[in-house]
Amino acid sequence: MAKSSDDLEFARRAILAESEAVARVAELLDDAFLEAVAIIVEAADADGSVVVSGMGKSGLIGQKISATLASLGIPSQWVHPSEAAHGDLGRIRRGDCLLALSYSGETDELVGLAGILKQDAVPIISITKGAGGSSLERLSTVALGIGIVEEACPLSLAPTSSTTATLALGDALALTASRRRAFSADDFARRHPGGLLGDLLRPITEIIRFKAGESLPVLQETLTVADALKQAAEVGRRPGALVLIDANGILSGVFTDGDLRRLILRDTSELAKPISTVMTRSPRTLPATAIVRDAVNLIREARQDEIPVVDDQGRPVGLLDVQDLIALKVVRD
Repeated sequence: MAKSSDDLEFARRAILAESEAVARVAELLDDAFLEAVAIIVEAADADGSVVVSGMGKSGLIGQKISATLASLGIPSQWVHPSEAAHGDLGRIRRGDCLLALSYSGETDELVGLAGILKQDAVPIISITKGAGGSSLERLSTVALGIGIVEEACPLSLAPTSSTTATLALGDALALTASRRRAFSADDFARRHPGGLLGDLLRPITEIIRFKAGESLPVLQETLTVADALKQAAEVGRRPGALVLIDANGILSGVFTDGDLRRLILRDTSELAKPISTVMTRSPRTLPATAIVRDAVNLIREARQDEIPVVDDQGRPVGLLDVQDLIALKVVRD
């Protein structure tokens, strides 16, 4: 049985072999890459789709690349090259383009698919080893190569470095095409409504429980502390901070439960003071256009449990409580 130290050294060599293959792909990028990006962008702008295809491990890599394209706003579908000849060609329309993956460039099923689509004037982007002269390269509108790579698997029994390099090149195509189409964070959010990622991209106004005019008392800073507390109690359950405004309705400060405890411990007669003299002025705020990720970052940075949410004029629209984020499971208690 091999020693543990031997296993670790073997694993390190495998990872280095794959990382070297990816680094080599970066060095090989040239104008052909930009031509491929242009084909993808043209298809997406014309409401076409990037059809990705490959056999075996290349097919699995192709499915991931297709998913990346779709998540970045570029319509994409994966088609099995064998199934294409048995009806799935109907998925492919004029205006689409084909991204064909085959390290050798000689995969029969994929070459056959590319040959059919070439007759239909569908642009073809291939990713092969790029040694030149393969059947798939000759059929391609743009041929991209990852170079001759050393597989991490001994005796090249399974594709490893080559598939990793292909994935990196496919992701680079997707990211560059998305960048060229000015894909925004808002676009991304619309395509990722589920899971933790979706929650982080939700508008902050969707998750706050305490909203001005509903469950959040918005009080004049001229009130005494005692009167402010009385008015806040009239709305029933209140947040852990009072939101104060000036005569123009602009947020001027907050008065937290912690501020109240310290005031009482110091001198109960201070309850008769104007709340403006004891509140926290100019607190950190979030704009109403913020997303949950912005709130998480501010909570972590400021260690502030309550954050006012304001409109573009500085008027309060709500109060974010850290418990809103804990309930969403985007921060821990």
